Amino acid sequence: MIRETPQEFLDILKSYVPDTNKPAGVARQEFSEFFTEFQSDERPAVEPVAIRDDLRGVWCSVPGAVPDRTLLFFHGGFFSVGSTADHLGFCAELARAAQARVFSVDYRLAPEHPFPAQAEDALAAYRFLARHGCPPHRIIPVGLSSGGTLVLDLLLSLRDQHLLMPPAAICMSPMVDLSFGGDSVTRNQASDWLTAARLAAIRTQYLAGSDPGDPRASPVHANLSGFPRLYIQAGFGELMFDDISAFAKKATWAGVQARFEIWEGMFHLWQIFGKQVPEARDAVARAGTFVRETFGR
Repeated sequence: MIRETPQEFLDILKSYVPDTNKPAGVARQEFSEFFTEFQSDERPAVEPVAIRDDLRGVWCSVPGAVPDRTLLFFHGGFFSVGSTADHLGFCAELARAAQARVFSVDYRLAPEHPFPAQAEDALAAYRFLARHGCPPHRIIPVGLSSGGTLVLDLLLSLRDQHLLMPPAAICMSPMVDLSFGGDSVTRNQASDWLTAARLAAIRTQYLAGSDPGDPRASPVHANLSGFPRLYIQAGFGELMFDDISAFAKKATWAGVQARFEIWEGMFHLWQIFGKQVPEARDAVARAGTFVRETFGR
C-alpha cells in the first residue's frame, strides 16, 4: 500500500497553479481538463436529476452495483471548481469497488455562492435521497477534499436537527480546518502540490469574510459526539496532514469509531489520480471494502 512519492507526477501536479484572477468559468474548465486527464478511463452510466431548480444530482452506475446501496458523493475542487463531469472516472472506480450506486452532487460553488451554501446543498441532497426511496441506513456519504468537509457538515446538520444518520461516512483528504494551522503546512511543502498561498486563497474565496472557526467551515472545531463510523484517509505528505490527524483524534476522543489510515509518501487528493498513481486505486479499493463491510453488518 505504501510507496515513495512519485516525484515526477508530483511535479506535473505542481505545475497546475490556478490563477485566482481568471473568470470562474475559465478556472473551472481548466480544472476539469487537467484533472480528468489523470483519472480512470472507465465511465459509469449517468442519469442527471434535479434536486431543486439550482441543484443537480447525477446517478452514476456500473454493472454489478447493488441497487439499495447508495454512496452520496461530494466532489473535490476547493469549494470553487469541480463537478460530477470531471470526477466520472473516480465515480466509476468507487462504484465498482463498493458495488454500489453513486449519487454525485453538483453543489453550488464559490465565489458566486460562498459559505455556507455548499453545506446547505449537502443536506438538501441527503433529504432528496431519503424522500426518493433511499433509506438513511442504506446511504454512505463520501467526500474528496472539500467534499470531505461537506460530508462532515452533513453529519453535523443531521445530528443537530435530530434526523436519521447514515451508518457510516468516508472522508478522503478532507479539509477540516480552514485556519490551516498545522505544522505540516510548512513541513510538507516539498511533498505536496498544494501551497500555503493556495490554501489561503481557498479560505478567502470560500468564506467571503465568515469566521474560519465556524464548525461548518472547520469541522475540527465541532462537537463530534453522536457521529456514525468514520473512515478517513490522509497522505503523510499532505500540507493538511496535521489538521486531519487532529480531527481523527478528536473524533476518537468523542467516542466515534474512526478508522484513520495514513498513507506514507502520498500527497493531497492522490486517490483521484488512478491512471498515474497505483496507491490511488488501492485507496479506492479500501474505501469500497469499508462500504461493503458496513452494508454487510
